[in-house]
Amino acid sequence: MQLDKVVQYHKALADPTRIKLLILLADGEMNGQALAEKLSVTPATITHHAAKLREASLINERRDKNTIYFTLNHYFISNSAKGTEALIYRHMSGGMEGMDEVQTKEDQMKVKASVVRNFFTAEGKLKNMPSQLKKKLMVLEHIVSQLERGRKYSEKEINTFIKGYFDDFATIRREFIMHQFMYRENEVYELNPEELWTRWELLS
Repeated sequence: MQLDKVVQYHKALADPTRIKLLILLADGEMNGQALAEKLSVTPATITHHAAKLREASLINERRDKNTIYFTLNHYFISNSAKGTEALIYRHMSGGMEGMDEVQTKEDQMKVKASVVRNFFTAEGKLKNMPSQLKKKLMVLEHIVSQLERGRKYSEKEINTFIKGYFDDFATIRREFIMHQFMYRENEVYELNPEELWTRWELLS
């Protein structure tokens, strides 16, 4: 995990209201109004704190008409805590060397290229969806990176695009949303900024 990711994670947690919000979401999905009532704050306050948590990838959100629902990003919360511990103890006896990156970009690209070779045919078709989360995220990233940034896609267009790689388009489409590669509103899909994507590089 990169040092700046560790810092961003802890900055997001450095507020009592945000901690309370995460504790409430541990019980399951809630909308902004319900969270505001539970915490005795205004909906605008929830919006402010939720934005900070979402920027740090600690929560996910979905919109249903005019209501926004929030859920915990369980994997990122768990992995960030472990990543902080690993970063600290890895360098206690080894100084500051290597702190900015645990794994070089070159190494990461080699790992991803190997996974792509193993899970895709020569024609570019996905053989099967990896069961391991890290490999699954690499596969999803490889596919979604072929979409145009800034373009809005209908659900039919997304289904057709995915079927070019894998027949079970509904599963891939759901994974795109779940791992924040794409944003969906009123059956219209658009790529999220890469900063919001669930990053396989953060997994051990």
